[in-house]
Amino acid sequence: MESITIPSDRDGVAYLYGHPLRNSLSPPLHQTVYNALGLNWTQIPLSSPSPNGSSYTQSPTIDTFLSSIKANPKFVGSSVTMPWKVAIMPHLDDLTEDARQAGACNTIFLRKDTDGKTGYVGTNTDCIGIREALLQGSPNGAAHFQGKPALIVGGGGTARTAVYVLRRWLGVSKIYIVNRDAEEVAAILAEDKARNAGKEGVAPLIPVSDAKTAATVEAPVAVVSGIPNYPPKTEEEVRARETLTTLLRRQSHEKDQGVILEMCYHPLPWTEIAQIASDAKWKVVLGSEALIWQGLEQAKLWTGQDVVAVPGLVEQVKDFVSRTVAERSKANL
Repeated sequence: MESITIPSDRDGVAYLYGHPLRNSLSPPLHQTVYNALGLNWTQIPLSSPSPNGSSYTQSPTIDTFLSSIKANPKFVGSSVTMPWKVAIMPHLDDLTEDARQAGACNTIFLRKDTDGKTGYVGTNTDCIGIREALLQGSPNGAAHFQGKPALIVGGGGTARTAVYVLRRWLGVSKIYIVNRDAEEVAAILAEDKARNAGKEGVAPLIPVSDAKTAATVEAPVAVVSGIPNYPPKTEEEVRARETLTTLLRRQSHEKDQGVILEMCYHPLPWTEIAQIASDAKWKVVLGSEALIWQGLEQAKLWTGQDVVAVPGLVEQVKDFVSRTVAERSKANL
């Protein structure tokens, strides 16, 4: 891909930068927002299928992408996904605290400085997506989680973002980590120690690596699961699943019902982990909820409008995502 399209018939152009992008709901989600606002805008994925749909072109390099958007007078912002979420950060003019703390950028927006110069700023709206999905799934907002343990499942970008969200907005007392790969957990702990050196009152990260330990710790009330929906096969995967299952089954009673955000919703929205949690009486929130709220935050940054306050807009977006996830789920059964 040598050039980036600038549609002549649109007033504003957003991009989705990453690879592959076959299953992304981002462009149609944003089109729903633009249509509701009466904006002649579009979002274009920068990774295209081959004519027969069997393969995908690569996305442009970071240098090509940035030089193209800076030369594009219609550019309004961009979503950023794998494999560029971390690699793009040093190339931007500035980063928000959310991007720094999450260690990844999933959104670029424009910001003018006092001299009127346009800056290309990276942020992480996944923070808002995870936060809102958990808060709106809670019976009484953040108070349901404050001063109580939480749990993250996985060792990637979602886990890192969830740590930040659980601390900043939910006020949890401690955060357990369950993951099949001990090295990934060690990397998270090392990064976290460096990022929070000298800070007091930070909820500690506590690896839980076996079911026996899981049976003795204080039960969590919030979980963010960020792993693919594959049945465990290796010894490490089986051990991690047993550890997670033990923690989920320790939920006490309905008043303290835990909330689990299952970030994996493709190809099927209801995962094995969602079923285990549901059987243990957890409130299950699908990852599509996080997708909705992070997308609305992106739209807010790009349009400069409080899109959540626009009558009927959130409902339109939720309806679109719900229908699309249901259709895809049916196709994959």
